Amino acid sequence: MNGDSVAPAEESQTKTISTIAGDIEVPTHPKRIVAGEYLGSLIALGVVPIGTSNHHIKNPYFGDALKGVEDIGEGNGNIEKILEMEPDLIIMDDTYAEMNEQLPKIAPTVIIPYASLKTVHEEITYFGKLLGKEQEAEKWLNDYDRRIAEAKQKVLQVVPADSTFSILEIMDKNISAVGANFGKGGQAVYGGFGFKPPAAVVDEMKDPGWASISNEVLPKYVGDYIILTSDSHTLADLKADPIWNTLDAVKNDRVYIWGSDRSWYWDPIAILLQTEEIAEWLVGK
Repeated sequence: MNGDSVAPAEESQTKTISTIAGDIEVPTHPKRIVAGEYLGSLIALGVVPIGTSNHHIKNPYFGDALKGVEDIGEGNGNIEKILEMEPDLIIMDDTYAEMNEQLPKIAPTVIIPYASLKTVHEEITYFGKLLGKEQEAEKWLNDYDRRIAEAKQKVLQVVPADSTFSILEIMDKNISAVGANFGKGGQAVYGGFGFKPPAAVVDEMKDPGWASISNEVLPKYVGDYIILTSDSHTLADLKADPIWNTLDAVKNDRVYIWGSDRSWYWDPIAILLQTEEIAEWLVGK
């Protein structure tokens, strides 16, 4: 008998993992994943789901990676649509509790609480283990670390390391200062580059990670540079405002303004590309 015809010992078709809903059996190598959340980690590991929620389809940082992936609806998706798709694994966060109670009747469902995976390394490593893609996770993280280090090196050649940065958002007429864990450039600026926010805002942002501020106290909270999410204001608008125009960052054009359609994403792929994007802007300054 030819040795090549001897079948290797078959790998187990399922494995047990621990989740907030207890231990569950999941496929060792799932083929039909529906993912309402955590798309960036799946794509980074070379895993394309059969369906995902509407806001991920719109993620500008995914490029063509979701070509052909079905839209399962708003929020974390529509349960009837998910049932039709016959998934073998469902991945969700804990935002929609009532829906999540029904999903295990369709397929094994892994619930990962919102914002519980605190870093890119933690998230990619988790999904590498879940999906049997440990080697892919290690390779992607090595490349991520290299590219973040290169971006940081470029920035620190032109921006003093003790510069302060404000991550701000204007929504309607409300202004928020945002910390390191909720997108909008915080991961890039505070995590990737190692810059700090102005001292006055640090304590206020510790819990829950952002702070609402008023126009009147802006000068107290604004650093040397501003990364601003706004769908309504341009730099010209800020310069025309009697309070914003008193800020050195505004007067010296050290304000990066982008829309929520880009800044709100904070999956691993978005964080990497946002870090490089902000680095290019800072180097250009």
